Amino acid sequence: MTITAAADGSALGNPGPAGWAWYVNDDCWRAGGWPHGTNNQGELMAVLDLFRATAHVPGEDLLILCDSQYVINAVTKWMPGWKRKGWRKADGKPVLNVDLLKEIDQALVGRKYTFEWVRGHAGHELNEAADVRARAAATAYQQDVAVRQGPGFGTPEGGTPSAGQADSMMPQAAPRTAPAQPAPSQAATRAPAAPAPSGQQELFGAPGAYDEPDLFSELEEELAALAETSPEAVVESLERELLRPETRADVGRTGVLLHPDFTEIGSSGRIWTRDAMMMSLEDNPGGPVDLELLGADRLGEKTMLLTYRSHTREGSALRSSLWVLEGAQWRLRFHQGTPEA
Repeated sequence: MTITAAADGSALGNPGPAGWAWYVNDDCWRAGGWPHGTNNQGELMAVLDLFRATAHVPGEDLLILCDSQYVINAVTKWMPGWKRKGWRKADGKPVLNVDLLKEIDQALVGRKYTFEWVRGHAGHELNEAADVRARAAATAYQQDVAVRQGPGFGTPEGGTPSAGQADSMMPQAAPRTAPAQPAPSQAATRAPAAPAPSGQQELFGAPGAYDEPDLFSELEEELAALAETSPEAVVESLERELLRPETRADVGRTGVLLHPDFTEIGSSGRIWTRDAMMMSLEDNPGGPVDLELLGADRLGEKTMLLTYRSHTREGSALRSSLWVLEGAQWRLRFHQGTPEA
C-alpha cells in the first residue's frame, strides 16, 4: 500500500504569520503554524509532521506531493552534503532551518518514501487541499484565533496518539513560541488573487515606488544551494518562480529577483520599470503561467539569456529574459514578451 499525501506551507508576508499542512483526504489531514515564520519553514514542517504522523506504519510506502523544489532538493539532494560539512553550506555559512532539517533527517530512517513535484495553484486536488489548510492556519495566527488542526492520521493499535498528533510537534526552528490556543473554531482563508486582465500579456504591471527589500533568509538559502547545479538550471528555476502568482504577489521575493535596473518592454509596447512592476504585481499577481523552455544560452560568465513560450488562459506568448549574476544571486535585468498569433 502507498500513502499519498500533499504537503504545503504558507507565510503571510514571508516572513509573517505562517502555516503548514499535509492532506491525504478529508478524514486524514493535519495543520499547524506559528505567529511568525517563513514559507520554507512551513513547507519543511508539513513534511516533518507527515513523517511523524505515519511513523506507526513504517512499512508503508509514502508518496509526498510537494510544490516546493527547495524542500524536495533539500531533502533528497543537498542534505547529505550539508551533513558531511557539519550542516554548513559550500560557502561555510550555517544551513538555515537546520533544526527542521535535522528532525526530517532522523524521521527518514527506515522509511520508504518518494517525493513528487507538483505545480502549485494549478488545480491539483491534493495540493490545493493542503494549500487551503496551510493558508487557513497562517490566517488564524494573523487574526489570533484558533487553528483547525485536523483529525491527523488516526491512532495506531493500543490507543496512543500517533506522532503526528503529539503536542511536541512544534520544532525548535519556530521563530516564536506559539501561544496557547482557545477552543477550536473555523479559521478564515485568504481570498484568492484577482485574475490578470485579459488582452495585454505582460509579465508584470503599473507604476509605484519601493525601497530595496530585505533579502529573505530562506531564498538566500535556496539560491546558495542551487549554485551547486548548473547556471542554466538555476535561471530556469528562478524564472519559473517569478511566474508563480504567490511569488509575484510578494514584494520581498520580487524585490530579490528583479535587478534594481530591471526594465521590461511589454507586449503592449509600454516600458515598465522595476518599481512599476512590483506595485502592479502586488495588487494583481495574475493567474498560473506554464513555461515551455526554448533555450538557455550563456552570453558571458555572468549573463544568461532565457527564451521560452508562456501559456495562460488568454493564450501563448514568446518571451526572453536576460539574467545577470551579482555575487551569488541571479537577478532579472530585462524581459520582453510578444503574443503569438
